[in-house]
Amino acid sequence: MIKNKFYKLPTLVLLALIFIGNFSTLAHAKEIPLIEPFEATDRVLIISPHPDDDIIGCAGVIQRAIKAGAKVKVVYITCGDNNPLSIISYNDLFSLIIGNKMFWLGELIASWKERFIALGQTRMQEAINAEKVLGLEEKDLSFLGYPDHGTDQMFIFSWDHTRPYSNSLAGHSCVPYEKGIGCDKGFTADNLMEDLKNAISEFRPTKIFVGHPSDANGDHWASYLYTVASLSDLGSTIPKPKTYSYLIHVPGWPLPRNYHPGHVMTPPEKFFGDILQLIDWHQLKLTPQEIEKKHEAILRHDSQARVSAFYLLSFVRQNELFGDFPYVVLKKQSSSGLSGKDLFTADMRWFAYAAVDDSLWIRVSQPADLDQGISLSFIIDGFRDDVPFARMPSILVYIENNKFYIFNATENKYVYPEDASLEIYQDSMIFKIPLEVLGNPQGLFFGPETTANYMPEGVTAFRVIKFEQDGSVHAEKKP
Repeated sequence: MIKNKFYKLPTLVLLALIFIGNFSTLAHAKEIPLIEPFEATDRVLIISPHPDDDIIGCAGVIQRAIKAGAKVKVVYITCGDNNPLSIISYNDLFSLIIGNKMFWLGELIASWKERFIALGQTRMQEAINAEKVLGLEEKDLSFLGYPDHGTDQMFIFSWDHTRPYSNSLAGHSCVPYEKGIGCDKGFTADNLMEDLKNAISEFRPTKIFVGHPSDANGDHWASYLYTVASLSDLGSTIPKPKTYSYLIHVPGWPLPRNYHPGHVMTPPEKFFGDILQLIDWHQLKLTPQEIEKKHEAILRHDSQARVSAFYLLSFVRQNELFGDFPYVVLKKQSSSGLSGKDLFTADMRWFAYAAVDDSLWIRVSQPADLDQGISLSFIIDGFRDDVPFARMPSILVYIENNKFYIFNATENKYVYPEDASLEIYQDSMIFKIPLEVLGNPQGLFFGPETTANYMPEGVTAFRVIKFEQDGSVHAEKKP
């Protein structure tokens, strides 16, 4: 966590700086279009990675939708139980240590796992209390109960029922909550997706609000992937909803910290750098009454406010932001007769993509004067409308020292396809992998990780890539 530093300035200078900063912020915010108004016919689904994310990112949305007469439902993927700081705070561990009450400290350690469950139950009740402030009832909320700080690892590694994810701190490998939709279900990605698909199918939302694919918290970007994959599996069985992504965890954003209801929320420019303009940003401007209700609802999450109120209250501002990258759509090409033609589509300078000769090509740009190679890893998950997402290969690619390794996480083994290759150039590298290895997908999720410090952090956001048989290569806005 980055700590704010405060400097003593003459009052007039400080006021001038605040005015200039707010003027710039307001000018930037005015350029962001508004989200579509809510209608009485809308069915709004908020997918919340943890209890409190729905309030932090969408309290204004919930209030506005209810006011319009729309139906609203919140689905919590985890119960937020894997938070040692909250457990320590709730059990007053520091006082126990200072008071040398070793017996009680020993009891606390012995009952550590149970206290994780108790925290999850507390956070469920806090979510119920917070949503009542906004106008929702307990019947409008669903708790899936999957592992806090574990749903990202489940998405990568735990699709097999014989290898459920195990929460390393609480020690659970299945949903431990009676309130959980999937009570006693194993911590596997296909179980989570089954529960999420059921929730979407039953509610039939017209609008979905979900975590952002570039969020620094793994549960948040995983919630995005589970949602898009679920919609792909459901296909035409439900009307196609419009999706909005809300961003919460970004290093050093938003600033200033703490409660500043007069400030306007703007996108984190430093985090996204030169790719900021790729994102299709929208905003909801909040009324003073909506801002006050959001403030009150956040404080109902007492277990979190005790340890991070200065951060949570940073999101109580004049507006709420939503944005996502466009889908990248590739035309399948043949390498014959393409001499001198750029095969790649690139909406940013760092990563470009092509579908050539039944292979996916990924070009990574790098400075020509780079002293040493960079380390890269790719998560690539394909999807098809005729194959359940859970049965498609989940592929991890590791590139280091100009060598690559391909791991099929679905089958838990390394694979060595003959047509996979890595080509190194002065200003780029090109990795090629046969589409057959990816399950011959119609589309895929692509998530890079890199040690390259010349790229903005937000460049590693997950992108959705789709393939088309005819037409030109282009970027497609999400519906």
